[in-house]
Amino acid sequence: MTRGNQREKDRERAAKKLAKANKGNKDSSFKKRAESDAEIMRQKQQKALEAKEAGK
Repeated sequence: MTRGNQREKDRERAAKKLAKANKGNKDSSFKKRAESDAEIMRQKQQKALEAKEAGK
């Protein structure tokens, strides 16, 4: 039964490593994504206004 225990230990170690890697990235990546989405929406709004003015 050593392999089963080894597998469990490896899973725990991998989970810790993954948690440590993702720990600091959540907040900054969320802010980057929100800013990126906001910039895309601003560009779409600007294009829509230009198209509306060109149509008049």
